[in-house]
Amino acid sequence: MAPEDKKNKRKERKQEGAPEWMTTYGDMTTLLLTFFVLLFTTATIDGYELELILAAFPGLGTLDGGQTLEVGPLAELGNTVMTLPSRRAGRALDEAREQAVSLFEPEVESDRVRVTRDERGLVISLAADAFFERESADVNMEEARSVLRNLSMLLRSDAVADRRFRVEGHTDNVPPPPGAEYPDNWTLASARGLAVLEYLVDFGAPEERFQVMSLGEHSPLFDNETPEGRAYNRRVDVIILSEGNL
Repeated sequence: MAPEDKKNKRKERKQEGAPEWMTTYGDMTTLLLTFFVLLFTTATIDGYELELILAAFPGLGTLDGGQTLEVGPLAELGNTVMTLPSRRAGRALDEAREQAVSLFEPEVESDRVRVTRDERGLVISLAADAFFERESADVNMEEARSVLRNLSMLLRSDAVADRRFRVEGHTDNVPPPPGAEYPDNWTLASARGLAVLEYLVDFGAPEERFQVMSLGEHSPLFDNETPEGRAYNRRVDVIILSEGNL
């Protein structure tokens, strides 16, 4: 065969099919796609929905796959990730937060109750000015009864069945006046926390799962230099504790 014919044959063979680098490139893009799909699915949907998403991919090129809804390794991976203890715990606190927002909607709108979440867990803050008399640990039950009853119901719900709770008393930085019932902010905050605990237990909350802590003026939410900031700092926090704070 003439040299020119050999060159043409080699050229024809090189032009057949896709370039070899396309195989590696295709593998890389497929793995990236799978990675991001798993990030999305394990964060927002359950294992069954993960199966449906995987089933929607019809196979790439000459490869087969994605043609069936049979349970496979990736579906099992989705189920496994979604049932990890940390994810179950996070879902439980999310459910408890939704319940709290619903239960305390009128009080949240009037700033008597705040529902937040931080490193401690789910925090239900009771405004001291709304539920206590000035410089006193006596609960104003006319204002507090429905809130404490609903809070007790939340604390014995299935959503927080494996949780422990903490009642934290807080004050502003203004010391009690001379001759007041409580000589300093530590004892005032402690007495208010204990008073809230006693009523929660009376309404059915599980006493053995509680802690009580006084933080006095030393954990403010806002600047104590303004009347509004001091009002927010005077509070009792009832906390559904996160895993790291049990």
